[in-house]
Amino acid sequence: MALDQSFVGRTYPPTPAYEVGREKIREFAEAVGDANPAYVDAEAARALGHADVIAPPTFVFSITYRAAGQVVQDPQLGLDYSRVVHGDQKFSYVRPVRAGDRLTVTSTIEGIKSLAGNDVLDIRGDVYDEAGELVVTALTKLVARAAEEA
Repeated sequence: MALDQSFVGRTYPPTPAYEVGREKIREFAEAVGDANPAYVDAEAARALGHADVIAPPTFVFSITYRAAGQVVQDPQLGLDYSRVVHGDQKFSYVRPVRAGDRLTVTSTIEGIKSLAGNDVLDIRGDVYDEAGELVVTALTKLVARAAEEA
């Protein structure tokens, strides 16, 4: 069953604040194999003009993905998450994520379309710091594969 087009533009409440820790940044950088010293060494980050260590560009996915859960779990939307695959991911940064940031995410459904029986859902996650300033926007594309015919 196709997703309801009337959900396009729906915005969900901001998430609780997520405090970005140095250790989480280090663990993430290690997990993705990125040895940039600005991710683990405050002095190296300061030499680049940052107040503290910064996070790798894809770090923010871990919090925007969780925030998108509000969308995919919305029973009124009717998304069958068991059929969902991750289609695409893009980030548009205003500034890097830094250790000590307290970030919230507001998710908005940007688009819904059907292609060959598959539902394509575009979710925008706007990530704000404690001062309410936009830090990064994450664009996530999810594809709900068409149900197999019996």
